[in-house]
Amino acid sequence: MATSLFLSPHRSLRGSGVAERIDTPAYHAGRLQADVAAALRRARTRGNPHPVALGAIPFDTRQPSALVVPQVSEFVDRNAVLHGGAVELPPILHAQSIPGEERFKQGVRQAVANFGLSEIRKAVLSRLLDVELAGQADAGDIFRRLVARNPSGFQFRLPLADGSELVGVSPELLVRKEGARMESNPLAGSARRDADPARDRQVSDALLRSSKDAYEHRLVTDEIRRVLAPVCQELSIPEHPSLLSTAAMWHLSTPIEGVLHDPAMGALELACRLHPTPAVCGFPTRLARKLIDLVEPFDRGLFAGMVGWCDDEGNGEWAVTIRCGRVAGNRVQLFAGAGIVADSCPDAEWAETQAKLQTMLGALTAREAA
Repeated sequence: MATSLFLSPHRSLRGSGVAERIDTPAYHAGRLQADVAAALRRARTRGNPHPVALGAIPFDTRQPSALVVPQVSEFVDRNAVLHGGAVELPPILHAQSIPGEERFKQGVRQAVANFGLSEIRKAVLSRLLDVELAGQADAGDIFRRLVARNPSGFQFRLPLADGSELVGVSPELLVRKEGARMESNPLAGSARRDADPARDRQVSDALLRSSKDAYEHRLVTDEIRRVLAPVCQELSIPEHPSLLSTAAMWHLSTPIEGVLHDPAMGALELACRLHPTPAVCGFPTRLARKLIDLVEPFDRGLFAGMVGWCDDEGNGEWAVTIRCGRVAGNRVQLFAGAGIVADSCPDAEWAETQAKLQTMLGALTAREAA
């Protein structure tokens, strides 16, 4: 029986089996919410006392969603879910970046040139790393390694309808909603950590002082404020970002809290209103999407979408689908992106994607790849 996992600092969820699949595109947000609500009602009639919908929604909301209502779902202790020791994974035979380094840097230059010709202010450009292993890739083994190296954040393992699996560990909360209260924690502006503590402090201090990263981050928080203000009677957004760290990266972070006008507004509706934020797309959204479609030579699929769960009482939690990979056979597709603004340097943006890829590459026992 397939097992889905979404592990969170707040509440961790395990789903077993598939009672129903929901593939309604999130572009039709009202229809998706209605289809999820109907599926959860059917689950209750089948005797499930607290049904949930669990899964992922793509970056491009016109594409099918990948949600399931598990036959059995339960909230669990995240520390008790994983078991088994380290397993040797097959070695990497080959890794190909799509686009390659020079084409990615050309895309950055193209994006920067567009900023002077239109209203676009930010675009997030990403790359895919197609990794071929010497043998079958086991998503469970990769997930255990990933969690061992990255014990904080939002960890997920989702079997998909085509037989592949989505695994990852995201540091970024899109939205959490319980009762009338909601939270979000956007990240934008990043720097690679240093193994030396003194240099690592210098890296984090420089990130806090960076006007380029502060501008990139403000574009995200301003847009989230615009989306949330009409639906919240109280909304707290700090004036200046703080720092959030992962094993590999420093990020500028703004924890946001709010109280909804209507407590019946569900977590999925809030997530659909927010997605995609400028942290994974750009600003303005419509223009950034056009630029991404023009520059990126691959389909993001579930990368830079959202992953999480919701229940039939409107509660739920959704993370941004970053630091992730799609596992199928002996191949693992990894993804990483960087926010491009007018002051972006192509070399620095390439280096940022390299640094972000190390989260997943570390779980595959590789240090670096092309």
